Amino acid sequence: MEIQVNGGDIGDKVSFCRGKLEKEIKIEEVFKTNDMCDTIAVTKGRGTEGVITRWGITRLPRKTHRGLRKVACIGAWHPARVSYTVARVGQNGFHHRTEIHKKIYKVGNGEVNCKDGEFNAETKIDLTQKHITPMGGFVRYGRVLQDFVMIKGSCPGLVKRPVTLRLPLVAPTNSVAKEEVDLKWIDTSSKFGHGRFQTRNERIAWTGPMKRDTKSQDH
Repeated sequence: MEIQVNGGDIGDKVSFCRGKLEKEIKIEEVFKTNDMCDTIAVTKGRGTEGVITRWGITRLPRKTHRGLRKVACIGAWHPARVSYTVARVGQNGFHHRTEIHKKIYKVGNGEVNCKDGEFNAETKIDLTQKHITPMGGFVRYGRVLQDFVMIKGSCPGLVKRPVTLRLPLVAPTNSVAKEEVDLKWIDTSSKFGHGRFQTRNERIAWTGPMKRDTKSQDH
């Protein structure tokens, strides 16, 4: 990926890049908790979709001739062309989108970077010793082993599709940007269904040892 470097003159940019060459850039150098960021990604592709799914128009009444999930009138006689504002069938999803002003709730150390006795999903109120990965792993992703960023709200794109995070072009000054985030509890129950247990030990204490537990110990 090509990333533009801004700030200062050309000499400052070159010296900055040479200083970062072949070095690992950690998350803490760019983002911090309570900061705001923008997300840039390609959305989930849904192929060709009709006008109701693609643009959210209203269905036609019952007994409508030749279908009801349509646009009844696509324009007047004159001008003798279809305006771009008329909803039409076409590609839905797989679009480049930029969502602005996402609140950063947490910038945490990965599971492999945590020290002995450190757990990245532990809070001041919830002292349960657990990591950020939910039971069974994130759906279609797995375990989070490296450093991570937790943001508020949705994030465009598929699970394993790259997402570009940047600092806001215009720094927001509203109450959301000034708010100090204090996480009280992080849910680590299974995301494959209606999970009820936060950790593996909690599940074993309720259900007792199961056949899959003996298999995992053998491996």
